[in-house]
Amino acid sequence: QVQLVESGGGLVQAGGSLRLSCAVSGTIFWPNPMGWYRQAPGKGRGLVAVITCGDVTNYADSAKGRFTFSRNNARNPVYLQMNSLKPEDTAVYYCNSQGTLRTYWGQGTQVTVSS
Repeated sequence: QVQLVESGGGLVQAGGSLRLSCAVSGTIFWPNPMGWYRQAPGKGRGLVAVITCGDVTNYADSAKGRFTFSRNNARNPVYLQMNSLKPEDTAVYYCNSQGTLRTYWGQGTQVTVSS
């Protein structure tokens, strides 16, 4: 059973930073594609950043230059470093992990950026 648990969210002032973590447990092939997504109130879930099997990262335009998606190995969490946060970054952030037959999601962590 694969489980993802996000942490690191919270309340931060505009211009501040947060580092989100996503711990993955269970058996899954590695390196596998993973992603960070977010959902703001009243909006759909949208892509923030993805990392490929070859560890190539791609970012949404809104995240480029401010966010960094990183991972080291299958036993460590993956991270989303978020700098220069803006009020419009306020959302629930989710990580996902693509397995052979399905995609797994965490429960999300709330990020609130005050102006």
